[in-house]
Amino acid sequence: MKAGHPCGFKATFNATYPSKVRNPYGWVSPWHFGINQGPIIPMIENYRSELPWRLMRDYPYIADGLRRAAFTGAWL
Repeated sequence: MKAGHPCGFKATFNATYPSKVRNPYGWVSPWHFGINQGPIIPMIENYRSELPWRLMRDYPYIADGLRRAAFTGAWL
């Protein structure tokens, strides 16, 4: 796993899966994925209009799940 690649780190690895190549990290994906880029658009919209935040707050299953996970305060 090279740290200095222009695309960053490899997207996936499994330290418990046996690798054909001796690698201290186990199996490492040979590809780079941009999966960390997906949340950027909702984050921009949330900054712009707070629509995703409002929708999440108004969804009772989200609030119930957060309470069950012991989250408190703020809008809960």
